[in-house]
Parts: sequence; structure tokens; C-alpha cells
Amino acid sequence: MKLYRREQYLKKIRPFYDDDIIKVITGIRRCGKSSLMETVIEELKERGVPDKDIVYLDLEKRGNRSIKTPGQLEAAIEKRLADDDFKYLFIDEVQNVEGYEEVVNAYNADGGFSIFITGSNSYLLSGELMTKLTGRYVEFEMFPLSFAEYLGMKRHLGREVGDARREFEDYLRFGGFPRSLAYDDPDAKARYIEDVVNQIIEKDIKGRKKIRHVDTFNRVMTYLINNFGAPTSLTNLVDHFTNVEKIRVQRRTIASYIQTLVDAKVLYRCPRFDLKSRKSLRGEEKYYLADPGIYFARNVDVRLNYGPSLENALYLYLRARDYRLSVGRIGKLECDFIARQRNAYAYIQVAMSIADRATEDREYRPFSYIRDGYPRFLFTLDPLLQGREGVRHLNLADFMAGEHGLFE
Repeated sequence: MKLYRREQYLKKIRPFYDDDIIKVITGIRRCGKSSLMETVIEELKERGVPDKDIVYLDLEKRGNRSIKTPGQLEAAIEKRLADDDFKYLFIDEVQNVEGYEEVVNAYNADGGFSIFITGSNSYLLSGELMTKLTGRYVEFEMFPLSFAEYLGMKRHLGREVGDARREFEDYLRFGGFPRSLAYDDPDAKARYIEDVVNQIIEKDIKGRKKIRHVDTFNRVMTYLINNFGAPTSLTNLVDHFTNVEKIRVQRRTIASYIQTLVDAKVLYRCPRFDLKSRKSLRGEEKYYLADPGIYFARNVDVRLNYGPSLENALYLYLRARDYRLSVGRIGKLECDFIARQRNAYAYIQVAMSIADRATEDREYRPFSYIRDGYPRFLFTLDPLLQGREGVRHLNLADFMAGEHGLFE
């Protein structure tokens, strides 16, 4: 069976297939980076590129896991070069080789190669690659399956796709790690996702960063996962751990742990922006999960809290489409998201339903304080939609299933 093709990423990468700029694919473990790379290889072969001109190294596969030094990596590549023709070089999980940058840099400098590399975290863009190849690489950030991809992959696998509302509820609960679709049993899904999280902790975090107080780190991580989508400040976190969990932990330690989780792409930080002063605000950021299934896998209670779950789903959907997002503050009111793409802006509110008039008024209120003419959106799960005060009211599940953009 052919691989499921994730078109929204392929169309970003295609213009660079034959370019000597380094293509860097990043994202949380098991989001589909290896499959995307293999799909690129399939497309190259369909274009007539012969097998001898495609060099593929997966550094986590048996036989390659002993490749740990730049010299070993270079030797493995040279072994696969049949001649001096132009080559497409693919290195999967390249961060497993400490000092890989000098090898990638050398092949890039020599010319004659189109280089693609993947890595599971932002450590990939540190060190030599960042300093020596500034302007000579392009990053493609990948996320787990969007709702449309979730439905598309189920069809690709020959699985039944049910009622749209039920499918969306399952997506909000179980998330979009591609491999999780292979399991029908919810407990099996949970075990798989928990294993993914454990691999991230062991390989992407503990393997690269000395964490002296593992129990405290785990508690900070658990707190942030369980409170995704909620305003979070270091002051409140210190207060919580000191007074509730009875743990003495310093602000800078918590800040370091949070940054580690962001670097490992377990969490995404959404900053706050004050619409009156037009300035970014420090503190009270929100953190969203790289995949909804992360919460489900680490909690016995799997009832959906629709508020943060819908926000999280829309956040990931828009980030995957290259929107820059922040939380808007207007006096004491909050706008769930300000979305920016190039020079276009949009204001967004998200709610499960506005069937109740009081809820409707609350969700529309922030829009009434915004004075510019940029578009405004209200996303809910309501089947019946109504416009008001120039705001577009859209069903979130339908919007995501149709792979729509805000400015289309």
C-alpha cells in the first residue's frame, strides 16, 4: 500500500526538491516525519529519479543505530554513493549523531546534493547548523494529523468513517498520532501515546538535558498537560507547587522545565498581546499540547473539557498552516486568538455552543471593543449558524474537515 500523502506539507516542500538549500523537517516524535520523507522519495521516483541517486539513512533503524559520530555518518553516506551524479540525501533522526552539523555542512558546501533531514525537536536547529548555515536551510514544522488528515488516513487504511460529529469527538479525545489509528481499543491507543511521551522524555529531554530533580520535572509536566489552554504564570506555578504540592522549586527551574518541554515540542507556547498598547505581554501565556491524545493518555478521566480542547485543536490547525497566534487582551476581556499570516490579521473566539443567550453575548463582547476592520470569527460546534455584528460564525468541525483557511 502506498503511504498516505499529507499534501499540506508536500506542497510546501516541493518547490525545494531540487534546490541545494537544506530541507529541515521538525516535529514531535511519531507525528509522521519519516513517512513524509518516504513520500518525498516516492514522488522523486515517480518523476524518474533512479534509485541510485537517492540515499536514505534512518538513524533509528536496526543496522544504523550504531552510527553515533560524524565520521561514522560520513562513512555510511559514502558507502551508498554509486557515482558522482546529483544525489538526493535523506537523513532521518539526524540528531542521534552528535556533531552531525559538520557532515551536513560539508555535503551542502560540496554541491551536487539536495539534502533533507528530520529531527524530533528544536535542538536540531542549534549549534553548527544554526550558526554556519544561516540562510541556507528552510524548516518545515510538522504536526500530528489534522482532523481532515485523520479522516483521510482512516479512509486510506480502509477503516469506516462514521458520523462527522462522533469522529470529531474521537479526534479531540484520541488525537492525531498516525500510528494510533491502527488501534481500535481506547486502552491500546492510550498505551501507545503514553509510550510516545515516554520516548520523548527519555530520548529528547533526559538524553540531552541534565534534569537533577526528575520528580519535580514530572510534576511540572503533569501540571502543564492537565491545565493546557489555561493562562499560566511562573508566579502562580511557584505558588501552586509551594502551597499545594509542598515542593520547594525556584522560578528559574520551572521556567527551564517549561522551555525544555517546548523545545521537545510536547507543548506550544501562545503569548499574550495587548490590543490597546499593541505590545506583547510577559507572563500569563497559554500552553497547548502538540496532540490532544497526550492529555487522554495520561489521565483516567477522559471526559472532554470542550473549551480548551476546541482551542487546542484550532491552535494546531492554524499553526500547521503557518499562522502566527497570540492570545488577545482588551482591558479585562480576552480574545481567544489573534491570527496573523503575513500582513493579514483575524480575531477568533472559540466556544462549544452559543445556544444560551448569555454565552452568546459573552463570546461576542470582545469583538465589540476591537476598532480595526480585520475579519472576526466565532467557532462553535453549533449545527445552526448565525452572523452578528460582522462576525463570521462557523462550525469548527466542518471548517477543519474542509481544510479551509481564514483568509480564503
